[in-house]
Amino acid sequence: MNTFEINKMTTTERLETMEAIWDSLVRDETEIDMPGWHRDILDERRLRIERGEATFFSLTNERSALSNCPSSSSRSLA
Repeated sequence: MNTFEINKMTTTERLETMEAIWDSLVRDETEIDMPGWHRDILDERRLRIERGEATFFSLTNERSALSNCPSSSSRSLA
């Protein structure tokens, strides 16, 4: 399948195809290596947690804070 064929599909057909591809990847036992830059970020976050330097926020508190922002009045926080 190429992009020309994909572009001829309806949105529903493309979404169904994406779902089928995702399902096949989830069932695949082959492990995909994480990019180096991603591992670096996770390692740094782990170190910050171990050193007690990490700050955590609850989703409830973040939603509350966002709902108090003037620019967020027109968007949904659900």
